Amino acid sequence: MKTLHIIFTTLVFCCCTVNLFAQTKPSFYSGYFKSFDNTNIYYEVHGKGFPVLLVHGFIVNSNSWKHAALYDSLLAAGNKVILIDLRGNGRSDKPHNDEAYTNDAEAKDVMLLMKKLNINNYDVVGYSRGSIITARLLVLDKRVDKAVFGGMGIDFTNSDWPRRIQFYHALAYDTVPALHSMVQYVQKSNLDQQALALLQKYQPSTPKEALSKIKKPVLVIHGDSDVDNGNASALAAIFPNATTAITPGDHNHAASTPEFAAAVMQFLRKKDE
Repeated sequence: MKTLHIIFTTLVFCCCTVNLFAQTKPSFYSGYFKSFDNTNIYYEVHGKGFPVLLVHGFIVNSNSWKHAALYDSLLAAGNKVILIDLRGNGRSDKPHNDEAYTNDAEAKDVMLLMKKLNINNYDVVGYSRGSIITARLLVLDKRVDKAVFGGMGIDFTNSDWPRRIQFYHALAYDTVPALHSMVQYVQKSNLDQQALALLQKYQPSTPKEALSKIKKPVLVIHGDSDVDNGNASALAAIFPNATTAITPGDHNHAASTPEFAAAVMQFLRKKDE
């Protein structure tokens, strides 16, 4: 009987330990994972609630979200906030081979991260180039519940988008006078110019026909002085279930405003109504 008592006590202790660990799982953790082609991708997870993925734009990394009001708003509302440095950026690997950026590599990275984190449903907020990746996630990943397109108009749906091609040529050491200051910033900031060039060369586009089939709720939001990426209203008109919002600011500053955060939070909260 003593042996049985010891076994029972041990089992109770183990179960309590497991439950305690589950309850005390850290509200912040970070790390790397190897993606489908062994590229190391950096990510962070903050909070414990419903997951919201934030996808950063071009020539920045996931830290850019930490300077935006939306980041704090999501945590205050009890969301789990997931940050990722897209390949070629931040602390993630920056391959210099073309194949590393083709065939929806970035969207595949995100999808593998969600699998690693055991996430079955999530919302996604993209800004600028992050919205382009958000479009791919809407098409490829059924786990997306709601999506926000920030700082993006309709132009990315064109696979031969002149702006994308100009950025590629400028970063590939061609002369593009209009983008000279952008290239200077990349060089002065010690960013990986070759990786950034490849990101532009193989940047995905999603045809209007594919977007028109997306029935999930979408918010298209842009700054009142943002004219960088085409007409946002035209983009919203493609989706069967889209909401639009305008926030103060130009392309580089609109995402950090309290108004941007408030509009996104209102949109995301509609899931509980």
